[in-house]
Amino acid sequence: MTIVTLGNDNPLIDGRQSARAMMVRRGVQILLNDMRHAVIPELSLASGRRADLISVSEKGEIWIVEIKTSIEDFRIDRKWPDYRLHCDRLFFATHKDVPCDIFPEDCGLFLSDGYGSHLLREAPEHRLAPTTRKSVMLNFARAAAQRLMMAEWATGKSFDEL
Repeated sequence: MTIVTLGNDNPLIDGRQSARAMMVRRGVQILLNDMRHAVIPELSLASGRRADLISVSEKGEIWIVEIKTSIEDFRIDRKWPDYRLHCDRLFFATHKDVPCDIFPEDCGLFLSDGYGSHLLREAPEHRLAPTTRKSVMLNFARAAAQRLMMAEWATGKSFDEL
C-alpha cells in the first residue's frame, strides 16, 4: 500500500489512504451529505488521533466514522475506542467484502459501495460535555476554513479570476 503519493497537487488529498478506503469514504460522504451533515475527512483530534471522517449534523450532533477495509484492518486497530471522547456517536464504515458481524454492537455501521452508503445500524448517543463540544467544533471549523483556503490557492488563479 502506498503511504505517500508524490506529485499530488490536490491539497485536500493526503495520499495515506488506500483506493479501497477512499471508495468507502466517498460512499459515506455522499450519504452524510444527503443527510445534511457537514463532513471533513482526516481531522486531527486533541488526543493526537486522526478521525477518518467527522461530521456535524444540522442539530449540531458530532459523528465520527472509522473506516475499515478488511478483517485484519479492524483486528490490528485498537485506537478506535478513543474516538468516543470526541463525538456524540461513533460509527464504522466498510464494504461488502468485510463481514459486518466483526464490528461492535455499541457502534453504528455504514456499508458503502463508493456511490453511496447504507446506514445498517444506528450508533448509540454519548453526548459530549459542553467544553469538549466547543473544542471539537472550533477544531472542525478551523480545519474546514483552512482546507477551503488551500483549495482556493491550489487553483493557481488570482482572486480576480475566481
